[in-house]
Amino acid sequence: MKCPFCGSDDTQVKDSRPTEDNTAIRRRRSCTACGARFTTFERVQLREMTVLKAGGRREPLDREKLSQSMNIALRKRSVESDRIERAITGIVRRIESSGQTEVTSQQVGELVMDALSQLDQVAYIRFASVYRNFREARDFEDFVESLTVGEEEEVE
Repeated sequence: MKCPFCGSDDTQVKDSRPTEDNTAIRRRRSCTACGARFTTFERVQLREMTVLKAGGRREPLDREKLSQSMNIALRKRSVESDRIERAITGIVRRIESSGQTEVTSQQVGELVMDALSQLDQVAYIRFASVYRNFREARDFEDFVESLTVGEEEEVE
């Protein structure tokens, strides 16, 4: 593992333990060259997944990018970080277990929307406003109205 501080390839594992949800191994490492300490996470990857973007470009599925997107939507909301991590892990697992090696960014976006709707309604609406490209206040009104109509149908 390369040191993120000095770039040296000579690092030592000082401590290893599973994460709280047992989906990864957390390793504390120390660089023998500069003495810096840092943490890495090791996760199982079933297969290499590619995301097909709207413009036709392809890029690898990036768990960190998913995390950043969700954290932006969840900013200043009281959702525990372990719930967010479980949601991200669930999204990645659903994509990996789909049997496909390539998914569209639209499919990923819908999975994120679904996960956010379960975590926090405000974050769900925030993400939807960017994902669905809301242009004016009426777009928000229509979206929130569709949510309340959907909830009323579930109650009946």
